[in-house]
Amino acid sequence: MAKSLRSKWKRKMRAERRKRNAPKELARLKRVLGVDGTGDITMNDVKEIATVVPCEKLKQNPAANEDGDASPMDTDNKRRKKTLLNEHGQYPIWMHPRQRKKIKSQLKKKRKSKQPKGLV
Repeated sequence: MAKSLRSKWKRKMRAERRKRNAPKELARLKRVLGVDGTGDITMNDVKEIATVVPCEKLKQNPAANEDGDASPMDTDNKRRKKTLLNEHGQYPIWMHPRQRKKIKSQLKKKRKSKQPKGLV
């Protein structure tokens, strides 16, 4: 796909537009960053805007947050891996209803197969 004359023309024109707009975008980026064509940004300028942390400090304690205490993230660990049900029997909100139905039917089949045969 994407080999038609129209798509080739569109790609060509997009490339031309990128070339034409590149100087304007660069000037806008420099203006936003506060560099008025005088060269690269120095770290002293960045330190005024943001907190600069050396990478060695981050490698030592990646879980530390701004307060300095290293606490694990609060995640939903009470969910079963296979069925994705939580302790109340609810599926996650992002799960599609069709996927829920498929998992329910698979669970139902397993329950039926585990019952001893001959007993009602």
